Amino acid sequence: MKQLSAPLRAQVGGTLIGLVIGLLVGLGIALAVAVYVTRVPVPFVDRGVSRSPAKDVEEAERNKGWNPNAGLSSQQSPLPATEGAAPGAEGAPAVEAPSGSGLDGDPLGDLLRDKLGDTPAVPAAAPASPGAASSPAAPAKAASAATGDAAIYFVQAGAFRAPDDAQAQRARLAMLGMAAEITEREQSGRTVYRVRIGPFNQKPLAEATRVQLEANSVDAALVRIQR
Repeated sequence: MKQLSAPLRAQVGGTLIGLVIGLLVGLGIALAVAVYVTRVPVPFVDRGVSRSPAKDVEEAERNKGWNPNAGLSSQQSPLPATEGAAPGAEGAPAVEAPSGSGLDGDPLGDLLRDKLGDTPAVPAAAPASPGAASSPAAPAKAASAATGDAAIYFVQAGAFRAPDDAQAQRARLAMLGMAAEITEREQSGRTVYRVRIGPFNQKPLAEATRVQLEANSVDAALVRIQR
């Protein structure tokens, strides 16, 4: 028994020593990996940047008060100016009236009268016909100025941070019988999803659509884009 106990003791002692050495080697490898991960620079990660609590609070307040529809106010402001300019456009053809009366002093007309030998009464009546023709043309020009605008119009039914919200708004408009499109835009460093109906070549049509949306409890705004 004594001869067998000595090898057993040696075997047990060697096993314990192997376990201790294995644990030490494992701890050394784990320590090396931890140092490598924490010290080696990682792409797109700046380990030296530390954010202060004040900056975090400031950014949280900025994000809390951010309104994706804030840009609509600046786009709607030029609309009263265009409406105010419409009377000026309608009154513009009235300025052309003196040009019709100025035909009396046309040198070419005087030369023709001299060659044809007409009396002065006939040329006096001749300018009246262009003037009469210009009076119907004035309402036609005013009508074209009212209908043919140099801009196109959209009716925006909201701007959303999440695409799912924009899709829900688009589905709501589809239930009202209106086809809308979703466009993306970067605003204040964030992507905004805008729901718009259009384009409209005439402002009255766009305005009627906006009124119809508001009658159905949908907030809408008129957007004017220069051609």
